[in-house]
Amino acid sequence: MSRSVGIDFGTTNSAIAVMEGGEPKIIPNRRGERLTPSVVAFTKDDEVLIGTSAKNQSIINFERTISSIKRRFGTDCEILVSARRLIAPQIASLIIAHLKEDAEHFLDEKVDSAVITVPAYFTDAQRQDVKAAGEMAGLRVLRLINEPTAAALAYGLPRGAAGTIAIFDLGGGTFDISILDISREVFEVIATRGNNHLGGDDFDARLVSCICDSFYREHGIDLRDDRMAFQKVREAAETAKIELSSAASTTVSLPFISADISGPKHLNLEITRLQFEDLITDYLDAIGQIVDDALDDAGMSVDEIDSVLLVGGSTRIPRIQQMLESKFSRVRRSINPDEAVALGAAIQAGILTGSVRGLVLVDVAPMSLGIETENDVFVPIIERNSSIPTSRSRIFTTVVDNQTLVEVKVLQGERPQASKNFELGRFVLTGIKPAMRGAPRIEVLFDIDADGLVHVLAKDMETGSYRSIQIDPTRKVSVEETHRMIEDVETYREEDEAFRKRARITRQARDLLEKLRDKMIKEGEQWVQYRPEIFEVIGEFEETLGREDMEQLQIVMETMSGYLGDVPMPPAL
Repeated sequence: MSRSVGIDFGTTNSAIAVMEGGEPKIIPNRRGERLTPSVVAFTKDDEVLIGTSAKNQSIINFERTISSIKRRFGTDCEILVSARRLIAPQIASLIIAHLKEDAEHFLDEKVDSAVITVPAYFTDAQRQDVKAAGEMAGLRVLRLINEPTAAALAYGLPRGAAGTIAIFDLGGGTFDISILDISREVFEVIATRGNNHLGGDDFDARLVSCICDSFYREHGIDLRDDRMAFQKVREAAETAKIELSSAASTTVSLPFISADISGPKHLNLEITRLQFEDLITDYLDAIGQIVDDALDDAGMSVDEIDSVLLVGGSTRIPRIQQMLESKFSRVRRSINPDEAVALGAAIQAGILTGSVRGLVLVDVAPMSLGIETENDVFVPIIERNSSIPTSRSRIFTTVVDNQTLVEVKVLQGERPQASKNFELGRFVLTGIKPAMRGAPRIEVLFDIDADGLVHVLAKDMETGSYRSIQIDPTRKVSVEETHRMIEDVETYREEDEAFRKRARITRQARDLLEKLRDKMIKEGEQWVQYRPEIFEVIGEFEETLGREDMEQLQIVMETMSGYLGDVPMPPAL
């Protein structure tokens, strides 16, 4: 007999759970720990260490120790270990395989399948990497489920309960907030927002900089230049952060951390909770803005949220809790925030395998999906916060006469300018029947499965020619680029709105010009003879379009519209 489990693969720690007697239970690892640090180390003899044993030797073996690998999902980052180049899914699979072995040892049964959680705002490329890691670890991945959604299941709301809840999930590397409507046994996600690169690791980094700067001011030695000393500071910063959740101040003490010609140097620094909170003020502001955006997406006020559920170890930070308590009427802490996601994943595994009945989970797509069209315009086909699984399509057309093929570039993001979004992949549809521009009808169908993975089909509606693919990212972006693109959605809101307006007016103007020229060709010189001013209008239009004078362009368009009726055309590929 084999079992299905739920796995929360976290940036800092991971956990695994199983359904036992109708209830989800955390499976301890072979050290008796309920959480396993998401750390992998390779010894000089090429022995692989996982979890606490890997973390414990990180200072003396920092070059062969890998942590926070979750933050590298969806990137092209390679890690060089003992002359081997490893990618993020390979490293992650070692941790997942270790969790699987711990579960088999505890249950005395084979574990062959799992539900694995992902941050709600993970891109398709990142989700693909998570699924690949699970499969490399020898598991059949039943489903990928968003972490806040899994946590909602774990909070054990009674059957028949109803209400609207917000899941506030702040972990080591990511932040998500999801708003769900609970109606009897149906858990429906209404909206989700987040940042894939905002979490406890970032708070630690601020403390590390504070400690290193203080030591440099006192001794003139930069600990960042000594990798072993720097690793000691990183571990001390994480410990200090944890202590500041329950104490007003803490002391970072690292004797013999460095030395110079005058002798050994010791680090002894007191840090208060207020200092720590001041260091992360901008992150707290960003979190508050994301919460507001999620409420806007859901079309709700704070008064309409019945309760907020805290998930993730970083929600223990007092300032975070104070921020939420001042905003919402009820903040719940009824379950260990480190374990909620794994427990929910186990419940979802039970739903899929039939051991849990009567619950229905409806999740949403975290970001919009669509394609690039003419003039670098992004056209969404599946909008953000659409319920999944789902399939939607739109009709497009060609941009030049007698076009027999089109390249379909698949994108994910929220920026109206196509080049500013994530490129998931591209393919070429051939076999289009030659015709005038605008005549062919090309259907592009997007399908998101229950894992949030994307499938795309493009079809010429006249010839029946089609191409169908599951997205396999052609280009993975760096961690820095991923972070920047997420932040740019808010930073360039006004610029994006101006781009939308400019693109819309430009497209309408080009369509009018093409229709006017077609009319001139069809009706011949006699029509032009009665409309001699038409050449002057066309010349003025081309000049205005070239200098992108939108106000003047609209005036010219009104004149052109007087010569013919405007019939909308599909976007051109």
